[in-house]
Amino acid sequence: MQTEKVVTYTAVGIAGLVILIFLLDLAASIFGRNIAMDVLFILGGGVLLWQGIETIMELR
Repeated sequence: MQTEKVVTYTAVGIAGLVILIFLLDLAASIFGRNIAMDVLFILGGGVLLWQGIETIMELR
């Protein structure tokens, strides 16, 4: 596998993990009750996830 694909798949995986963690935090308040931080991390992870998927489609 090419290095670009490995980096892209890793970034998509990490972005998905960030989104999942902060969605769970938003629902259960594990790390505290900071809704703005949760929403911003979810949005940031979503942007990274979107860019990663676009890059994967471009590398095919």
